[in-house]
Amino acid sequence: MDIVIRQAQSGEYGPLGEITAQAYLQDGLLDFGGSDPYLDVLRNVAGRAAAAQVLAAVERDRVLGGVTFVPAGGPMADIARSGEAEIRMLAVAHHARGRGVGEALVHACIDRARAVHGCERLVLSTQRTMHAAHRVYERLGFTRTPDRDWNPLPDLDDITLLTYELTL
Repeated sequence: MDIVIRQAQSGEYGPLGEITAQAYLQDGLLDFGGSDPYLDVLRNVAGRAAAAQVLAAVERDRVLGGVTFVPAGGPMADIARSGEAEIRMLAVAHHARGRGVGEALVHACIDRARAVHGCERLVLSTQRTMHAAHRVYERLGFTRTPDRDWNPLPDLDDITLLTYELTL
């Protein structure tokens, strides 16, 4: 596997945004009609890169996936507390799944979190149906934190996100 994980370059923002949006759509996590307002957030890689670190998984100049790493608070943090970094919007193109791309992206976030002064934990939120992602997190040592589960859309009862943490 010649996959490189590195900071996303501005010319990759469009493809990475589309990979992220399509991963959520094709996995049935959003409205298939394409009207879900969260699609705009998923596609806005430039906005994420201005507020956090966006990493890309690249093979021979082809973007295979990406993740947003939030080192310490800021506008991109959903659940991170003091002393915690956060993983957001992990996505891998469907054609690249099963090749270790997602795991490599999570490893890169773990390495970055360990390099953040005072960071004690790496946290993330995930949807209930993302079973393959759950297996990756658990294999890498993340544990469930049900007391931190939360609902980003309180008006909709069925959107409770599961949370995980890794003590560094």
